[in-house]
Amino acid sequence: MITRQEYDDARDLALEYLDAVGIAVADEERERIEVADFGLSDLLHTGLELLVYVNTDRVCAKELVLFPGQTCPEHMHPPVQGEPGKEETFRCRSGEVYLYVPGEPAVAPRASAPPGSKDSYTVWHEVILRPGDQYTLRPQTLHWFQAGPEGAVVSEFSTKSRDDSDIFTDHDVQRTTEIKD
Repeated sequence: MITRQEYDDARDLALEYLDAVGIAVADEERERIEVADFGLSDLLHTGLELLVYVNTDRVCAKELVLFPGQTCPEHMHPPVQGEPGKEETFRCRSGEVYLYVPGEPAVAPRASAPPGSKDSYTVWHEVILRPGDQYTLRPQTLHWFQAGPEGAVVSEFSTKSRDDSDIFTDHDVQRTTEIKD
């Protein structure tokens, strides 16, 4: 749970990040920027700011903003309603993103699990994304990611997004942000 002020401040900062990389945001879209704290009430360490442009039965396009060191927790996109689960491509626009997927663990990973949550991060094969780099995740691939020291902006292109169906390794994670006024 976060306060309305924390939510508004994070949204405003996300707009600054998007503006800095030349991504135009329409007035109507400004209010639709989602601030996700994943129910952990620690937006500084675990969180994500999203702007969804389109999410149809076939395609989804979003901008993801991560503040310095901010982490999107480990999760996967399971099959839903007879479909195989979301396939997504991340394309880094600014900053660095440390993406972790199944495979040989990094000897010295650039990211670290947020405080008190190390047991909820199980995949440590590291993919570093810098501006212009992209990576595609197949459906049902366990993954998590963290911004580097300058934060990051990432464009996401995927099949239909059903964020409420995501399965998180940390059972305390709640996908919907609660705001206390």
